[in-house]
Amino acid sequence: MSPTRSDDPRKAQAPIKGRGAASRPAGRFEKREYIGEDDGWGSVYDTRSSGDPLEPGGAGEAGAGASPRIATTVTEERARSIISHNASPDVGFDQSINPYRGCEHGCVYCFARPSHAYLDLSPGLDFETRLFAKTNAVDRLRIELAKPSHVPTPIALGINTDGWQPIERDHGLSRQLLEVLRDARHPVHIVTKGALITRDLDLLADMARDNLVHVFLSVTTLDNHLSAKLEPRAAAPHTRLKAIKALHDAGVPTGVLVAPVIPMVTDHMLEDILEAAREHGAGAAGYVLLRLPNELKGLWREWLELHYPERAAHVMSLMQQMHGGKDYDSAFGDRMRGKGVFAQLLKARFAKAHKRLGYGFLPELDESKFIRPRAPSPQGSLF
Repeated sequence: MSPTRSDDPRKAQAPIKGRGAASRPAGRFEKREYIGEDDGWGSVYDTRSSGDPLEPGGAGEAGAGASPRIATTVTEERARSIISHNASPDVGFDQSINPYRGCEHGCVYCFARPSHAYLDLSPGLDFETRLFAKTNAVDRLRIELAKPSHVPTPIALGINTDGWQPIERDHGLSRQLLEVLRDARHPVHIVTKGALITRDLDLLADMARDNLVHVFLSVTTLDNHLSAKLEPRAAAPHTRLKAIKALHDAGVPTGVLVAPVIPMVTDHMLEDILEAAREHGAGAAGYVLLRLPNELKGLWREWLELHYPERAAHVMSLMQQMHGGKDYDSAFGDRMRGKGVFAQLLKARFAKAHKRLGYGFLPELDESKFIRPRAPSPQGSLF
């Protein structure tokens, strides 16, 4: 269904093929707002006028008037530190590593989009097209693991942006980090939408033998057409299910995370996703409600108007019912599950399916096998 063209030149007029966001809203820290004005020829809507590099063959391949495909650019940077710490009581880890900033998967609902505002970039299209790779991540990790103060509690690898997104094929940072963690016998927790995780089965299987790794595949929907709109460059749903099976068959403790659950868009598939994942070997399951922090509120409303204008008001009404009348409540606990009648119904449905399908819980990761790396020395090593 084609969206109705708006008379407001500041609003996105149509989805961009291969991208989740359709515009570049200003980040919350920007002091200036740039607004394009249409000259009557529709050029304000044409990505070619924005200065973005285009993907090969992207311009006009879908026919006259179609938006060209925006290419992904990757900037290499050097991180001052690589292990981040958090004290959030509603997440299952207190340490994380993110080898990339931004994510080419383009999931329009990604809670990490607002982090691009810290770079003076838009949480919209910039988040999925202007990426950063931390090229010294491996060296930094060795240094930080070698510190006497480091405590080997499970590290979440690629939790803010996906460590196995498409650019990982070229940069390989997540695999290199995983090699360091494997050699140090350090426990690791992974959540990904990328089937590329199966490339690293050799490392994961080795770590699994010592109970050092968990992998969760995030599955939002089983509908390929909907997935292409919500998460255009993530692995297709059936491919993620195959990845769950491959991990399970290799002896890697694997679970499924139904995330996000979106009322009136994906919530009706909750039980179907859990059943399909269980059939493919998932041993544990969880779910997370759609989260809309900061700029994501506007991006999500824009996506709804472009793809499901007839139900946009209903979706947002249900979201507000679960967040005390607001689009989003960031309070710990409530932000992941919501509250109210609809949230209680989701919780009950999940619990019933979890029990019926025989889901359990993955074993606790072993922190006792950690081998602290030798601290790098400017004089090198004699032995």
